[in-house]
Amino acid sequence: MNTLPHDGLALGALEEQLLQPGVKGLPITAPLRQGAIGVQGWNVLHADTSFPVAVLKSSALRHNLDWMRRFCAQYGATLAPHGKTTMSPQLFGAQLANGAWGITLASATQVQMAHRFGVRRVLLANQLVAKADIHSVLTLMHEDPDFEFFALVDSLEGVERLAAAVAAHPLARPLPLLVELGLPGKRAGCRSEADALALARAVAQASGLQLAGFEGYEGLLVSNDRAGDVKQVDDFLARLAALVRAADEEQLFMGCAQILLSAGGSGYFDLVARGFAGVGALSRPVLPVLRSGCYLTSDHGSYLRQIGDLDAREGGHPALGGEALKPALEVWSMVQSRPEPRLAILTMGKRDASYDIDLPVPLFSHRPGPGAPAALPAGCSIVKMNDQHAYLTLPDGVDLQVGDLVGCGISHPCTTFDKWPLLLAVDDDYTVRYAINTFF
Repeated sequence: MNTLPHDGLALGALEEQLLQPGVKGLPITAPLRQGAIGVQGWNVLHADTSFPVAVLKSSALRHNLDWMRRFCAQYGATLAPHGKTTMSPQLFGAQLANGAWGITLASATQVQMAHRFGVRRVLLANQLVAKADIHSVLTLMHEDPDFEFFALVDSLEGVERLAAAVAAHPLARPLPLLVELGLPGKRAGCRSEADALALARAVAQASGLQLAGFEGYEGLLVSNDRAGDVKQVDDFLARLAALVRAADEEQLFMGCAQILLSAGGSGYFDLVARGFAGVGALSRPVLPVLRSGCYLTSDHGSYLRQIGDLDAREGGHPALGGEALKPALEVWSMVQSRPEPRLAILTMGKRDASYDIDLPVPLFSHRPGPGAPAALPAGCSIVKMNDQHAYLTLPDGVDLQVGDLVGCGISHPCTTFDKWPLLLAVDDDYTVRYAINTFF
């Protein structure tokens, strides 16, 4: 059964559900209660599962949960991790139990899923525009007055749509909104401070709405020029802080107990925490909300590199014991063909592992049975993927046979989680302990 803390979320039905043959990664031939997975004695290295299989290293998950809790405490920041990374109620529960203020989500249907499992506070880091989506969220707020919900706006049209919807179905309390500051040529958000401040005035004046704060996403500034990125991120955060101060001077946060100031992808959240710490004294407390989601599993590619840069900026995080976030997510597959001396074809492809930033990173090989996996030598590389196949090129002399196992790290966890309705949590010996569900 799931042994992660769950903060009181309603996860019992997941443990009691019957899993049917055909679930990716499971070797079952008859229905199996999900909560019984951990007593089956399956071990990935013994080839007890079906392949490919996505696994989460339990020790790394727990390390990362604790690491981020201590990081936020060190900087006086609050965490609302982006749930779209995993869309997993069990992982939401673990994050909330480790101090998360709420869960950030990206769509109205994601909000409905989180609420169904008991998440009590959601930040929708997106514009709420479609009539049906507005209706679904307002319905949740009507039926559950204790449910806290925040959304973004970046246009007068968006404000007018929300105001009209609330006027038609009045809420017990105003709908809190954050004005989004964007970046030229990037996705949503006001393109200037003047536009953002004008929109904030419109929100504050609209009946049934409330200006709760300001928001931005500095993660769009990630490039290969890290020094240039840092300067741009710092400038962007300074603009957000200036907006909050200007809106507070105009008394636009009337009725709010605190002012929300939110940003923070998974690459520069240290800069966000530092930048928001210097906002200064305002008419009411400022709640700096980080939205990092990929910290929970990290990866062996893009985020591993970014976290390495973050560690360098922070001097190795001595206050956090000098340890970094650890990659927790791996996809294991089997060699199904050795058609050429330096080529192995694996039983995984685009349906199983992310490929939108980097291709998977081959880490380990193992001949099924006892023992620890061996690190693959330098020169091993996945160079191409089809829907169900990966092309692993090998240097001379690598003894890899049909039926051997290959463990891969991934780059960008968001687009690996969405390929798996169920992932297996394993201990450091790759024994399966429990299952994690996703709802995409």
